[in-house]
Amino acid sequence: MNGITVTTNTQAALSPVALFLHADIVVKVVMIGLLLASLWTWTIIFGRGGVLRRADRQNAEFEKDFIKASDIDRFHEANSRSEVPAARVFSAGMTEWRKSTAKSHVDKAATRERLGSVMATASAAEVEQLSNGLNILATIGSVCPFVGLFGTVWGIMRSFADIAASQNTSFGAVAPGIAEALFATALGLFAAIPATIAYNRMVHRLDMVEARLNRFADGFHTTLSRELDGEA
Repeated sequence: MNGITVTTNTQAALSPVALFLHADIVVKVVMIGLLLASLWTWTIIFGRGGVLRRADRQNAEFEKDFIKASDIDRFHEANSRSEVPAARVFSAGMTEWRKSTAKSHVDKAATRERLGSVMATASAAEVEQLSNGLNILATIGSVCPFVGLFGTVWGIMRSFADIAASQNTSFGAVAPGIAEALFATALGLFAAIPATIAYNRMVHRLDMVEARLNRFADGFHTTLSRELDGEA
C-alpha cells in the first residue's frame, strides 16, 4: 500500500498542472508564452488553412466558368465584384484592356506589356493576401524550441541552486525541479512541431494557388493578344 501511495503522489507531483504550479516565475512565464503560441498556431492552421483550400477551389470553379463563357464582356460584368482571386486577376486584365483599346490608335506592343504587368501585379497581390499569417507560423516553428530551452536551462539552474542551499543531493529532491525544467522544452516542441508542419503544407498549397493564378493570367493574356491581332 505504501508503494502504491508513493507512486500515486509522484505521478501527481509530475503532472503538467503540478509542474506548472511549482515552477519558478520565469519558467511559468515561458510556459504561458509557449501555450499562447500553440493556441495561436492552431488558430492560424484552422483559419488560414480553410482560406487557402477555399481559394483553390473557387479559382478552379472560376476557370471552368471562364472557359464556358461565350461573351467575355458579359462574363466580366457578372463577375466584376467577385472576391475570388482569379476573378480579381481577370477583372484587372479586363479593366486595362478596355483602357488600352479605347483609343483610336492602339499600340499593340505597349498594350500587351501593360496587360502582362497589370495581371502579374494583381496575381502577386492576391498571393500576398493569402499568405497572411504564414510568417507567424515560421517564427513560432523556429523560435519556440529555443524559448523552451531557455526555460529548461533556467529551471535546471534553479534546481542546482536549491541543491546547493539544502545540501540534499538525493534524486527525489532534484527530480521535481528538473521535471519542471524539461516540461518547458516539451511545451516548446509542442508549439513548434505543428507550426513547422503547417507552415510547410500551407506554403506548398500557396505555391499551387500562385501557379494556378499565373497560368490563368498567362492564358487570358494570350486570349487578349489574339484579340489584338484580329483588330485592324
